[in-house]
Amino acid sequence: MDYQFEEKWKETLKQLEDRFEQPIDLQAALFLIGVQELGQGFGKFKKDEKLALMHIAVCRILEPFGYYAFTHKDEDGWPHFEEIKKLPPLSADEQQRLMKEAVINYLEIEV
Repeated sequence: MDYQFEEKWKETLKQLEDRFEQPIDLQAALFLIGVQELGQGFGKFKKDEKLALMHIAVCRILEPFGYYAFTHKDEDGWPHFEEIKKLPPLSADEQQRLMKEAVINYLEIEV
């Protein structure tokens, strides 16, 4: 395992935890990014909306890697993306690494 990368990930989570005053993991980080990208602030979300927010986050953080492209916002203001290229077959560890890397990249650029 890449020690420097894991330290950077821990530092990223710590910054989020300090800001939101609660424990943050990868799923929570994706949810927060989804809320940020929706742009409507925090509120009560139904289960299907929470899943949609996480999907928005995944699309958005993988956009710089060339996997997705923003297409439009619907009438309710929810962003939509199209898949540009398929993700390569990845192991669970490789998927997690890619997501963590993409979250770090997003937060360095957007926040």
